[in-house]
Amino acid sequence: MDNKSKTEELVTIKPYFQLPLILIFLSFLPLLFNVGLWPTIIFASFSFFLLIQTFTLRIQISNEDFIVLQLGKEIRRFPFKNWLAWRLFLPKLPGIFYFREKSSPHLLPIIFNPDELQRELLNKVKSLEIKNS
Repeated sequence: MDNKSKTEELVTIKPYFQLPLILIFLSFLPLLFNVGLWPTIIFASFSFFLLIQTFTLRIQISNEDFIVLQLGKEIRRFPFKNWLAWRLFLPKLPGIFYFREKSSPHLLPIIFNPDELQRELLNKVKSLEIKNS
């Protein structure tokens, strides 16, 4: 049986709007403290960009790869065989997803359901998880 005829299980991780919505709320706090308009504009712009990314990006996890899609089109594939380590930092606040490949490290804001993401990563690459010290 060759690899192309093998059916691959793909799990799509649901979007998680908590981070961009919290940041949008926080972006307006400088107005309350008379810090100025520019910090609010910059922070709010970044927050809305993150919200748009939450709507347009999707993560799929297969048995072999971590796949990033934008508007349904694959934009990047990270084969698990190239991974050295991974960790979710402060996933409930929300936090950051870190993974290290042989060639480079990656930090991503958690704009996907952290429980689903962690469950799938533990299922596929548990041995590479960086434990809390």
